This record gives sequence, structure tokens and C-alpha cells, in this order.
Amino acid sequence: MLLIGNGPLITRDPDNPFIADGCAAISGTSINSVGTTLDMRAKYPTAKFIDAKGGLIMPGFINSHMHFYSTFSRGMNVPGEPAQDFSGVLEKLWWRLDKALTLRDCYYSALTALVEAIKCGCTTIIDHHASPYAVSGSLCEVARAAREAGIRTSTCYEVSDRDGQKIAYEGIKENIAFMDWAERENDPMISGKFGLHASFTLSDCTLEKCREAMEGRENGWHVHVAEGPSDEEACEREHGKRIVRRFHDFGITGKNSIFVHCIHIDGAERALLKETGTAAVHNPESNMGNAVGAASVPQLAAEGITLGLGTDGYVSDMLQSYKMGNALCKHAAKHPNAGWGELPAMLFENNALIAERAFPVKLGMLKDGYAADVIVLDYNAPTALSDKNINGHLLFGASARSVVTTIANGKILMKDRKLTELDAEEIFAKAREHAAKVWKKI
Repeated sequence: MLLIGNGPLITRDPDNPFIADGCAAISGTSINSVGTTLDMRAKYPTAKFIDAKGGLIMPGFINSHMHFYSTFSRGMNVPGEPAQDFSGVLEKLWWRLDKALTLRDCYYSALTALVEAIKCGCTTIIDHHASPYAVSGSLCEVARAAREAGIRTSTCYEVSDRDGQKIAYEGIKENIAFMDWAERENDPMISGKFGLHASFTLSDCTLEKCREAMEGRENGWHVHVAEGPSDEEACEREHGKRIVRRFHDFGITGKNSIFVHCIHIDGAERALLKETGTAAVHNPESNMGNAVGAASVPQLAAEGITLGLGTDGYVSDMLQSYKMGNALCKHAAKHPNAGWGELPAMLFENNALIAERAFPVKLGMLKDGYAADVIVLDYNAPTALSDKNINGHLLFGASARSVVTTIANGKILMKDRKLTELDAEEIFAKAREHAAKVWKKI
């Protein structure tokens, strides 16, 4: 038994949301119970105790769209003229970076991002991978890094026609092979989806091959949708329909599927997402950085679409995404009240719902039977703190630097800001060696 107590406990359980001096009891990989620190220590006198020292105790963060493979882009000086639009960003940066990756690069780019996730209190991640000249076995390299880090991870391979039919078919095989492997491993911390890039880089022929390969499987799909306006324009021009309808016609919508961005979809497409139970994931920092627009967050939420929050590989910090999302929502709506309810629901409720569709555990609450994903923040509130205003405190007061302890699936991954399972110095040194070779190729 492990106890984490002596601090305000934010459970995210609507029936028992807040305990002023709370304590969570972990048995194995699950939450056993919660209560006051006094009561829990009396109930389990021999249990190991982690002292939060007055800091916030809460569930680990969930990232519902990530690109581990993007790690080596940080600080890179891309040769040539700077990109002038989103298509240029893809062609000049991301589609050059992914082609430079080896299998070993995939492992280290994932592992470095996972180290940062631990430091940011993120305990569950849904990843989307691409390495077109190192396709076969790439997802197992990502999974190997995730297992070593101790972070619950779902991953997939980004099928695309942009590098030719042969590589597209290798991507199909890699998705299926990884899903089969994950099923045999039966590891509740690892799962796979079927990854696709975006409509404008996928032919009908390739999508048909993908559908055939996924026949009878319920893992779901993970695909970028209407990130830039040109994606919708190309779909209407070449296929006579909009993206969500096109994907729906190939069986890609559904409860276990994730449609990322959804910035330029229209009302009919939103209705189709709602009808099919397909989740959408918003990535505010990426959308701002790529100047592609702002998703209609209030509208998507109001129409009952399960809307999650991701980082798109920009960072591993979900609190930063939360802050950026709140600001972008207000800016786009031109209203200071926009986003107050939607963004917390995305991060603290919907991300858990989306992740639960990928893993056989209950997530997002400190409650009996839920996964033992617990973090401690050394945030010392300067004003009154309760379940009524915790989201405001996290928005304006806390940051990833506040995270001191991270526990995922009952395992202590970081305590008092010291990693317990990984040697970050060694990992980052190796990563720099690999990144230098990647940069040289580019």
C-alpha cells in the first residue's frame, strides 16, 4: 500500500471532488480509496507515505494527441527559405525530418519526450508516429521507450501517399502488425490505433486498402482533419465531398476514432462527428504556431462532440496547452468569457473518456478502482482553494514546473523532482548524438 497525502486532494470525482487535507491510497496499480490524511494513515499505519507537504494532489494529466517523433526538431535550423504557409511547414520541416529518422532515432525521440512528460505530470499519451524510411518496427521502438518510461501510451503509424505507394503499404502493415503485437502482449499500458496523415495525402485506393486491413478490428483510427483550409478545398475539388464525410464513407469515423484539429469543418461535418461518436482533439499552440486558424471550441462542445486537448508534439506540458487553449478560445470568440467551461472539460474529463477507449482501465479520477495515476504539485495557493475554483488556480497559478512527484499505474516515476526509473542525463546525451545525425541528413 502506498499513501500520498498531506495536501489539498483534487479527485475529479463529482461525488467527492475535494478534500482539504486529503490522502489517496494506492494498492498495486489502482486507487484503493481516498480520505483525510489523518483517517488514511490510521487505516493503513504500515503503508509507505509520500508527503505532499501542502501541495496539490491530483490525477495525472492525459495528452490525447502527441508526436514523439518531432522531438529532434527543437532548435533545428531548417535550410532554405522560411515556410510561408502551412503546406510549406509540412514540406520544409516535418516531411524532411520524418524521412531522416532511423529506428534508433524513433526510440530516443520518444524517450526524451517521455522524460519531459514525466516531469510535466503527464501519465497517459496518445501518440501519432511517422518515419517513412524506417517504418517496419518503428511502433515497437516507441512502445519500448514508453515501457521503460512507465507512461501509458497508445501509438500508431501515419499512413500517407506522399512518399509513394510502397511506403504507404508499409505503413498499413506496421499499424496492423503493432496492433497484433499489442494484443498478444496484453499490456494494459500499451495499445495501438490505425494512423493516417490527412485527407489530402491519401488516395481512395490507399484508404480502401486501409479499410480492408482494419476489417473486424475496433481499435479505431487516429487522423488529422481539416487542419489547414487547403485540406478541405482539396477534398471537395478531388472527391466532391468534405473530409469528415469522405472518411465516414471509408468507415473511419466511430467511437474509438480520433479526428485531430477539425478547424475548418462545417456544421454537417460536426453533426456527423456527433452522430458517430467520433472524438475531436484540439491543439491550440500548434494551431497558432502554424497559423492555420482556431477550432470552434464553444460550438464543438455545445453540439455534444467529445472534444479533447492535445499538444501535437509542440510540448509535453498539458498545463501549457490548457492555458494556450483558454487564451485562443477567447481570442477567436472575441469574448472574455469563452473557454471557461470548455477547456477544463476537455483536459480533465474528455481526455480521460478518449483515453479509456484505448486502454482497459478507468482514468482521470482519484477514486476506488481507477488507475493509480497521481501527481503532486508544489503550488501554494495565495487565495482560498476549493473544487469550485481549482481550475482557475491551475490556469493562472500553476505550471509544469510545479510538478514534484509523478506516479503512473502505481509506479513512482518521479519523486521530489528526481526521476526514479530513468537516467535523464544519459538519455539526453544519446538523444543529442542522434539529433546531430538527423540534422546533418536534412
